[in-house]
Formats: sequence, C-alpha cells, structure tokens
Amino acid sequence: MKMRYLIPLVIFAALVGLFAVGLRLDPRAVPSPLIDKPAPAFALPQLHSPETTLGRADLMQNKVSLFNVWASWCVACRQEHPFLMQLSRGGEVPIYGLNYKDERADALAWLQRHGNPYRASAFDYEGRVGIDWGVYGVPETFVVDAQGTIRYKHIGPLTPQVWRDTIQPIVHQLQGKTS
Repeated sequence: MKMRYLIPLVIFAALVGLFAVGLRLDPRAVPSPLIDKPAPAFALPQLHSPETTLGRADLMQNKVSLFNVWASWCVACRQEHPFLMQLSRGGEVPIYGLNYKDERADALAWLQRHGNPYRASAFDYEGRVGIDWGVYGVPETFVVDAQGTIRYKHIGPLTPQVWRDTIQPIVHQLQGKTS
C-alpha cells in the first residue's frame, strides 16, 4: 500500500531534478554536429537579385566569413542588426546572409529601412538550407573558414561582447592574425 504512494513521489522528484539541471543549461551552447565539417552545399537565389545565386563557394573565396541567418519577422535580429552594420563598416570580415522563411518584399523593405550589412543574402523561403545548416531559429551566425569549413556557431543575437570575447578571436586565428 505504501509503495503505491511512493512511486509517484519518486517519479516527481526525478522530474524536478531533471528540470533543475535543464534550467542551468545555456541554450546558446547547443553543440553543432557541423563544427569542423564542410559547410553544407547550397545554391539559392540572392535576395536582391533572384536571377543570381549565392552558394557555399561564395562564402569561401580564400577568406574567413560570417554566415548570418536572419528574418524581417525576427525580433532578436532587430536587436543584433546595428552591431552587424558596425561590423560590416569595419570590414574585418565579410558577412553573408541567409534570409530564412521570410517574404522577399518584407526582407527587402527591412534592409532598406535598417541598412544592409551583407555582401549578399540568400533567400531561403522554404527554410530547407537553414535545416541543412542545423538552424534552430533566428538569428544564428556561423564562422566559415577560407576552405568552407564551419568553425563556430553562435545561437542568438551577436553583440559587441560576444564578438570581442568569442567570435573575433576565432576569426583572427583563422585569418592568421595575432591579437
């Protein structure tokens, strides 16, 4: 009889323990199986020039680049956008975009209103390329080396602190710079 009441209590305690551990995890630290692997191949129409494609080879061109996944409907993208504009003006690393599950007109209007930090932005209306890259949501940013290998993935908005403390050192190392 007592065992009947003890089992639900043990299950409840185990669930509370799992939730407590889960609350301590950093959702931005989700490991990507693509790190140190070639970036997935893709060819999508460019947002501004649908007759021209943007693909994996464009990200390489013997340079380290950032591949930023964004959308006009994304609130966090609006938060990171001023920093992307600043980073783009600095010219330290080329930034390419993946406009994810968006309407072309909305995305173009958004860039017209807020500025365009991207060398080019691919238009991924159906989100298939985002899935191939392991995108959980927007914004996400990938560091791609000159050989087309993904070296780092950041989930969430880029901030000056994330750039300075995490991404910039990786970019400098891949560029062969010492800082």
